Amino acid sequence: MNWNYKQPVEIHFGTGILFGMKELTAKAGYSRGLLVTSPSFVKRGIVDRLSAFCEGRICAVFDGVMPNPDVVQVDACAALARNEKCDFIIALGGGSVLDCAKVVSVLALCEKSASDFVGKTVGIPLEHLPLIAVPTTAGTGSEVTSVAVISDHARGVKVPLAADSFFPAMAIVDPELTYSASPYLTACCGVDALCHAIEAYWSRHHQPVCDALAVKAVKMLLANIEDAVYTDYNKTARNNMSEASLIAGLAFAIPKTSSAHACSYPLTNLLGIPHGEACGLTIDHWIRFNYSHGDRRIIELAEALGFSSPDELADRIGEIKKYTGLRTTLADMKLSDAKLQELIEGCKHPNMLNNPVKVEDSDIAALMTALAHG
Repeated sequence: MNWNYKQPVEIHFGTGILFGMKELTAKAGYSRGLLVTSPSFVKRGIVDRLSAFCEGRICAVFDGVMPNPDVVQVDACAALARNEKCDFIIALGGGSVLDCAKVVSVLALCEKSASDFVGKTVGIPLEHLPLIAVPTTAGTGSEVTSVAVISDHARGVKVPLAADSFFPAMAIVDPELTYSASPYLTACCGVDALCHAIEAYWSRHHQPVCDALAVKAVKMLLANIEDAVYTDYNKTARNNMSEASLIAGLAFAIPKTSSAHACSYPLTNLLGIPHGEACGLTIDHWIRFNYSHGDRRIIELAEALGFSSPDELADRIGEIKKYTGLRTTLADMKLSDAKLQELIEGCKHPNMLNNPVKVEDSDIAALMTALAHG
């Protein structure tokens, strides 16, 4: 087996380390930073505190990032970076903020629009501003990957983009930033990380370093997600979830995701289901599907996790979804035949090709029809 491993991101992990940003930026020689974030961090005072700690190194703030960032938002943020002549970017927030900032880091040095990148697998410039990624949720792993997911609502699409220029220069993972996340958000993000690790392990592009990371991440996530969601904001569990999410990000950075993520994009874009919940909706199905079609990878993963079979692993994930209140059906949405067909077509995403077992159109149709009918 021939394989390669690349991880260019400098990683800093620990509770309370966010406010060591001054020393890290000074050491890197950064002087004019654009802070990309969402409105909640301005309201909570974190933006003001971080700006004060950085002692003038943050020269502008873009706080207009909303869930599933649209190309219009991304372009506006990039224009601010150019106008302020920024030499680095800080992304403080969840996956949407990090995704937006990754694309902005490239657009800040060119005259293109984010819409120019939608649907492209090549042609994204290599030149970019250095990005410091500071995740505030435990789920996306985006702080250590070269993937950014953006939407073009005018065209009705949401797509993942991948380019080496999207790798952050630095990841600062401070679990304290996740303590205020709601139980629902914590569950969505945790299941997203779980899908990252499982899909990375069985991906057609798997390799041994990422395999080991995936197993570690799944073990930690299964052991901590319920306590993180419901046990009085259990700090130990939330710290572990942050670490597991980071490790899951490292696990899928090279192999990429597959079937559950392929289905998640239309579930979010067409039906408005949050990304992590959308991934979790089908992951147990794909575990059973791959197992029933003879895939050895899912058998090996289940055994490494201490389960007697992949079915037992799928059952455990089903229990987590029910316990945390995440969606297990689409029956309540009462989808029309036309909307169901649109959903089925949307699941025929390139990520589906990473699944270890070939997925036929009829398999997708059967799954979505079953979910729609409950």
